[in-house]
Amino acid sequence: MHERSSAGSSVDDLADRLRRELDRYSPGGKLPSSRALVERFRVSPVTVSRALAQLSAEGLVVTRPGAGAFRAEPRIAPAAGDTAWQTVALSADAATESVPRTVDASGVLVSLAAPPPGVIEFNGGYLHPSLQPERAMGAALSRAGRRPGVWGRPPMEGLPELREWFARGIGGAIGAADVLVTAGGQSALTTALRALAPPGAPVLVESPTYPGMLAIARAAGLRPVPVPVDPDGVKPALLADAFKATGARVFVCQPLFQNPTGAVLAPARRAEVLRIARDAGAFVVEDDFVRRLVHEDAGPLPRPLAADDPDGIVVHVCSLTKATSPSFRVSALAAQGPVLERLRAIQVVDTFFVPRPLQEAALELVGSPAWPRHLRSIAAELRNRRDMMTAALRLHLPELDLPHVPSGGYHLWLRLPDGAAAESALVAGALRAGVAITPGRPYFSAEPPAGHLRLSFAAVAGAAEITEGVRRLRAACDEALDGSNAPHADSRSRT
Repeated sequence: MHERSSAGSSVDDLADRLRRELDRYSPGGKLPSSRALVERFRVSPVTVSRALAQLSAEGLVVTRPGAGAFRAEPRIAPAAGDTAWQTVALSADAATESVPRTVDASGVLVSLAAPPPGVIEFNGGYLHPSLQPERAMGAALSRAGRRPGVWGRPPMEGLPELREWFARGIGGAIGAADVLVTAGGQSALTTALRALAPPGAPVLVESPTYPGMLAIARAAGLRPVPVPVDPDGVKPALLADAFKATGARVFVCQPLFQNPTGAVLAPARRAEVLRIARDAGAFVVEDDFVRRLVHEDAGPLPRPLAADDPDGIVVHVCSLTKATSPSFRVSALAAQGPVLERLRAIQVVDTFFVPRPLQEAALELVGSPAWPRHLRSIAAELRNRRDMMTAALRLHLPELDLPHVPSGGYHLWLRLPDGAAAESALVAGALRAGVAITPGRPYFSAEPPAGHLRLSFAAVAGAAEITEGVRRLRAACDEALDGSNAPHADSRSRT
């Protein structure tokens, strides 16, 4: 577990107090001096400086070197324009596209948007701040800032030392020359799909699968084709059938702790998946997004598919973000053969490069003694949270089927009872009860076989929130689910 510094909250508190007092001053009026604010609020000069900078960034205060801080002049709202013409312009190309592009971020926003105050976050996609290595990241960023040339232009492919670190983690024949440093896993997946499939092409995806990847495919004008998964991962026979039926040249998969099911691709299926793709002349995009969130009781992990691929079939994506912070967006794309140059070209066109200070900070972080300690800490904590949520669900919500309890990742995948109310009604009811949950529908590229929910145990503050969140979900289920199919656990215990 990691304690948070109080410096940020002190700055926010002072900024709030000054914001409330601005009405005392006329536009252009001078605020008290920094020294006066230090004495009045009993804070440090640094806190005063940062609070004023925050208000300045909001356009409420103007600071003038040597003169002080002044209340900003009110902003005059511009006259409203008419943007109705954009409706025609944005849809005009749809008639000429074989697969119209659709930019639907709703499935991604479910896990990115912060819930309202007081709502327990069972829909989060990142570690709670108390689990993030904030001190280690801050120290790494500070050390990186002192490195010579840190603000210079990095190599387009990424810093050599960081590419080497990622390559060692992947293993097999992957070397530093096969790795590109990218700005987060979402960016890496976008680059991979754009490089491997032209607009209008089919792309095979697991069913269910990560909504953000489906959004990338549809935004690029690709046709996601679902291939079902079971507790052992994607079904090879159905994968072969899908390649034959569609002529697809790309399959996107998550072999380790799949999102959302938590499945791990079985050892007997790993080589078969690669053989099927090779026979189809296709690439496998391996999204190894959560390897660093393994649970304490997982045992040895299987190697990435890329480590057992000498023929360049696999395009590998991995990231530091899930194990650190949503803002620590450093990841890697790895591939062998001519495809690497296409990946590199598209990345350079789209983003140029990942900012060097962030790459340097990543090197400092993963090379520090704090990094393995952090990984051990979250491995133990995620196991405890998983077990607590699993036990609470089985006790209080036995009607929700939990077919698989993963030994890695940060979520559970639940199936609703047959004949239950629509999952959207349950999600809305849960929010009214004070708990945010993720509906299953966005995880399917075609019609889902049943209603599902995904519950995250990593984004909450701790054990108390897990217990309370399940209690609130019980109340929402009592309201939304069909009583004949979903008896309350307490009533069943009395029979």
